[in-house]
Amino acid sequence: MPFTQTPPALANQYDDDRALLSLLARLLPPGVLAAVEPSLREMGRVSAELYPAQLADRASEPTLTQWDAWGNRVDRIELTPLWRQAERITAEHGVVAVAYERAHGALSRIHQFALAYLFTPSTDIYSCPLAMTDGAARALLASGNEELIARAVPHLTSRDPAAVWTSGQWMTETTGGSDVGRSETVARRDADGGWRLHGRKWFTSAATSQMALTLARPEGNPPGGAGLALFYLEPRDANGRLRNIRIDRLKEKLGTKKLPTAELTLDGVPAIPVGALSGGVRSIAPMLNVTRTWNAVSACALMRRGIALARDYAARREAFGTRLIHQPLHADTLAGLQAEFEGALHLTFRVAELLGRDEAGVMEEGDRPLLRVLTPLAKLTTARQSVSVTSEVVEAFGGAGYVEDTGIPMLLRDAQVLTIWEGTTNVLALDTLRALSSPGAPERLAAEAASLAAAVRDPSLRAVAESASSAIHGAMAWLGANVADRVMVEAGARRFALTLGRGMEAALLAAHAQWALDRGDARPAAAARRLAANGIDQLRSADVDDARLLAESPPRGMAERD
Repeated sequence: MPFTQTPPALANQYDDDRALLSLLARLLPPGVLAAVEPSLREMGRVSAELYPAQLADRASEPTLTQWDAWGNRVDRIELTPLWRQAERITAEHGVVAVAYERAHGALSRIHQFALAYLFTPSTDIYSCPLAMTDGAARALLASGNEELIARAVPHLTSRDPAAVWTSGQWMTETTGGSDVGRSETVARRDADGGWRLHGRKWFTSAATSQMALTLARPEGNPPGGAGLALFYLEPRDANGRLRNIRIDRLKEKLGTKKLPTAELTLDGVPAIPVGALSGGVRSIAPMLNVTRTWNAVSACALMRRGIALARDYAARREAFGTRLIHQPLHADTLAGLQAEFEGALHLTFRVAELLGRDEAGVMEEGDRPLLRVLTPLAKLTTARQSVSVTSEVVEAFGGAGYVEDTGIPMLLRDAQVLTIWEGTTNVLALDTLRALSSPGAPERLAAEAASLAAAVRDPSLRAVAESASSAIHGAMAWLGANVADRVMVEAGARRFALTLGRGMEAALLAAHAQWALDRGDARPAAAARRLAANGIDQLRSADVDDARLLAESPPRGMAERD
C-alpha cells in the first residue's frame, strides 16, 4: 500500500493547553477556578469537535442576494452553516454574557476571555461579531442612555439563542478607518425630530447584526472628530426589511471568509444619538478597550491552534528515520513559537485582568493609566506575533501547509487581519505614545516592570527579568531624550511600542515562571528564557533622513536614466 500521511488531530483544547491551565491556576483563586473549569473544559471539547466541521465547511462563504425573482430589492445575506452554529453555541455558553453576569466579580473577564480564546479558532473568527457585541454593550452602559441600555443590552448579553443580538461597528468609510474624523456620513433631523443618517460605509463587518453603532456628523457641526456623534441604529424593521440601507456588495477579503463584510449606502436610515451630538470619538473609547482586547485574545488563540496542530503533526510525521518532534531543528522551531505564544498570552490576560477590575469598580490606584498603556501594546504586539507564528506553522507542515484543503493556510490569512482591525500597528504605536503622555502613566509602567522583576529569584529568570527591565527602561529613556523631536519620535514609535510590548511579555512570563517553578513546573521558565533569546529590544537606531529616502519614490526620469 502507498504511504498516506495521518493528518493532525485535536484533543480537548482546554485540557491540552498547558500554558492556559498554568495561567488560570495563578490568576484565579481555587474556588473560582473550580467553579469556572467545567465551562472551560466543555468549551475545550466543543472546540475540538468543531474542528472537523470547520474543515468540511472550509469552502463556504456568505452570499448576498440583492434582487428577488420579480425584481424587488431584498439585499439578503445568507450565512454559512458553521457561523449559524457558532451563534447558537456562543450564546448558550455565555461567551459575551459571562462578562456582564459578573458571577465572579472582577475575575469574570478572565473567565470570559478564556472561553473566547478556546472557541475562536474553530469558527473562522466568529470572535469578530462577538467583540463588537461586547464593545457595544460596554459603550452603551458607559453612555448612561437608559432607554438604549434597556432596549439593547439584555439582547447583547443574552444566553438565549432566540433572543441574542450581535452588533455591528460601522466606522470605516472611504476616507479611511483610523482617521474617523474625516467621516462623511451626515445626520439630519426629520420632520418629527428624529435623526436619519446619509452616507456610505465602506467596510462594515458582521453586516447581518441586529444593531449597529456608527459615527455621523449632525448637520451643521464642524469638521473633525469633535463634530461627530455616536448613533445607535437597528438595520431592519420588524418584518426583516432593511430600513433605507442598500448592501452594495460583500467584500472579497484575504481571510475571515465566513465574516459577512459589506459596503453599505445609508439613505435616511433612522438612528438615535447615544449621547451628546458632538465628541462621538470619545464615546467609542470604552468600545475600543474591549475590542482591542478581543483582538489580542484572537491572536493568542490562532497561535495556540497552529502550534497544537503543528505539534500533533510532528508527533505523527516521520522523516529521515525519526518523528519530526524528535528532530532537533524542528523541535527548536516549535519551541520558539511556543515561547512567543506564551508571552502573548500573559500580556493579553494581564489586560483582561485590569479590564475586569476597572469594570467591577475595584481598580487599584494608578492602574487605570496602566490599562490605558497596556491595551494598545497588547493589541499591536500580539497581532504581529500571530502573523509571524502562523507563517512558521504553515512552513512547519511543508507542502501540506500550503494546500488549502488541509485548512492550514486559513490560520495565516485570518491572523493577518489582526494587525489591521481596531488600528494598524502604526496607529496603535501612536496611541501608545498618547497613553504615555497621561499623568503618572510612565511611572506606573515602570513600577509594573519593577514589581514583576522583584518576584523573580531563579538566576536564569533573573536574567530574563533584567533584559526586560533594561529594554523597557532604555525605550523610556529614548522617548525622554527625543520627546521634543516629533519627527524622530513618530518615526521610531513602532519600534518603541514593540520594545515595550515584548518587554512586558518577558517580564510577565518570567514572574509567572517563578511561580510555576515554585510548584515544580519548569516549562514556563523554558518559555521565558526562549522569549528573551528571541529578542526584546526592537529600538534600533534609525536615521529619519534615510527612512525618507527609502520610502519616497525616485524623482521622475531617474529610472529611465538608470
